[in-house]
Amino acid sequence: MRHNGMTLRDPSRPCSRANLPILGETTERADAARNRALILGAAERLFARDGVAATSMDAIAREAGVGKGTLFRRFGDRGSLALALLESAEREFQDGLLYGPAPLGPGAPPCVRLIAFGHALLAHVATHGELLLDAETAGAPGRRYVTGAYAVYRIHVSMLLREAGSDLDIDYTVDALLAPLSAELVLHQLHVRTLTLERIASGWETLALRLLAPDA
Repeated sequence: MRHNGMTLRDPSRPCSRANLPILGETTERADAARNRALILGAAERLFARDGVAATSMDAIAREAGVGKGTLFRRFGDRGSLALALLESAEREFQDGLLYGPAPLGPGAPPCVRLIAFGHALLAHVATHGELLLDAETAGAPGRRYVTGAYAVYRIHVSMLLREAGSDLDIDYTVDALLAPLSAELVLHQLHVRTLTLERIASGWETLALRLLAPDA
């Protein structure tokens, strides 16, 4: 399936590991691939040293030894760079959804898989929070909702709700369940409100279970 020009896989359908999609596959010239590697290496070093928010695109271009035009043609903004750096971690996370052991992967009841998904995504956000925050908020408002990763999460949660026989408005409920898992909110809860990750995960689990089984 296609989403904003990106090729995505419906998590309910089988696919090979080699074809696990996050972004559309492209073929690069050798010089373009070299520049991409230089830029990503520079961004990773500067993000680790100075923090994502404090690193400018100009600084990344200087560190990589490429012109600003090359950098902006390739990535456009810092959020696109953050997405590129997240690709490996995002592939690993999606791999767990599709092929990993239960309860995150196939084999567990849908409600159990949904809770496992929420806990795993919160851990993913806690680990890669700064990059995710920049990827979700840099550039145009609402950027989070047009990334390939968010589209995959929507498909996955929709599938689980349908398998669970939910009588809720699934299209609305999916976004309602994903909203508390955004990097912006989770990082605020962790670092400003000083909630523990365990407390956040427990609160999300309670919310999800109340939506799915209000009388339980």
